[in-house]
Amino acid sequence: MDIKKRVNRIVGQLRGIEKMVGEKRDCSEVLQQISAIKKAIDSLSKEIVVSEMCQIMPKTEAKKIERMVERVISL
Repeated sequence: MDIKKRVNRIVGQLRGIEKMVGEKRDCSEVLQQISAIKKAIDSLSKEIVVSEMCQIMPKTEAKKIERMVERVISL
């Protein structure tokens, strides 16, 4: 997926949380959306880092780089 689309989706999710808080929605619903945003941001971070690293590393190392980035982001 295009990085700009991912960012726009995350911004939309954040606006949704803002609206939920304003409506005094149930805490568990808000926390569920926050969890979804955290996962989306982690995924975006991984995509950006892997993309940048793969431009300077050999293509044969792409999977190895992706696994390393996943480990770092999950810390």
